[in-house]
Order: sequence, then C-alpha cells, then structure tokens
Amino acid sequence: MALDRHHIESVQGKATSGRPNLSLPMIYGQRAVFQGARFPADRQKKVANMNIRPFGDKTPQLGQGVFVDPCAVVLGDVALGADCSVWPATVIRGDMHRIRIGTRTSIQDGSVLHITHAGPFNPDGYPLLIGDEVTVGHKVLLHGCTIGNRVLVGMGSIVMDGAVVEDEVIIGAGSLVPANRTLESGYLYMGSPARQVRALTDKEKAFFSYSADNYVRLKDQHRLEGWTG
Repeated sequence: MALDRHHIESVQGKATSGRPNLSLPMIYGQRAVFQGARFPADRQKKVANMNIRPFGDKTPQLGQGVFVDPCAVVLGDVALGADCSVWPATVIRGDMHRIRIGTRTSIQDGSVLHITHAGPFNPDGYPLLIGDEVTVGHKVLLHGCTIGNRVLVGMGSIVMDGAVVEDEVIIGAGSLVPANRTLESGYLYMGSPARQVRALTDKEKAFFSYSADNYVRLKDQHRLEGWTG
C-alpha cells in the first residue's frame, strides 16, 4: 500500500502507549520535518543540511548561483564556481584531498567525484580539478584527475587517477581513461581504454558553451522552485 505524506504524519504523531513519542525526521525535498520535540535543535540542523557538510576542518565553498540538489552529497574540501549545478544522487567527496570545480560546470545525476589520497604509494596524492563550462554526464566517475575547460564527459565514463584531459575534448559515453593518460585538446576520444578517434568539428566545439548555458538556465529554474541543498 502506498503511503502518502498525511498518512505517515498521522502514524508518527501517535504516541506509543507508555513511551515517549520519538518520531523520525522526514525529508520532503530540501526540508526536514520533525514531529514532536525529542530532537535537539543542533541535531535537526545537521540532518536538514546533511547533503552539504564539513569534514574535519574543511567546509564546501559554493560560488554565486550554485545549485546542489537535495539528493546530492557535497562534503569536505570542495569549491564550486559560480553557476555550477550538481544533480540528484551525485557524490562529491573531498575528504582526503581537495576538489575544485570551475564556473558554469554541471555534474549530472549519479556521478561520483573523488580524489587520490596522499600515502606511501603516492606521496602527494591527486586532487580532482575540473575547469569551466564542463558537462559531466550521468553516472560518470572522476577520480583524482584533471579536466580542462569546455569538456564533455559522456555518460558512464571513468577517468582515473593522474589523468589529464586538456581543453575542448569530448569523451564518448562509456569510455575509460586510464591512470596518468593525457587526452590532447581538440579531439573526440572513445573506448576502453579511450583512444583518439578524430578532430572535433566546429559544431561540436560550439556545443560546449551551449551545454553550459542550457544547464545554467535549468538549474536557475530548480533554484526558483526551492529545490536546492
């Protein structure tokens, strides 16, 4: 049986005989609704803002006009440039190194962004660096790599530690860019491992800014409707 909001609230509002009413928080969009008075104010705040949160002494820095969907998680040493958008079920985890994302870049649904920590096998580690006007497609994995400006990372692609993707590159859907590989500017790459296929056309190069504009407009619509972390 499907349970609507009012049914859940009515069930949670009933006190169990002989026990205090320890209601669970319910998340509706970006707001946490707490039934009863058993949750301390500081805990309510933590739960309500759990999708954008500090780690250690680092707190995510969001530029002007940034949109983070309430179902995404951004934590730790992360900086998002102006007009970036982070879509549902995305994880951006800057817990052991820094993540920097430029302006007008979109990170689409289900993507995972992480870093390479410093340790005995990699003394300095690798941050994750992403430039301006980058479109990261659905379910992309970016791990401790560098992505230049005006890049399209196709859906389901993986870019591994230490890889460098130069400006104005298209990575075809489902591609794997191995660790420490460099993708030269101005080309389409596809495959596993990714191989240079051909030079980009002028039309394809124009798509980078078009895609950025499109996602800026779309995230602004979502922000107007109140759907942001």
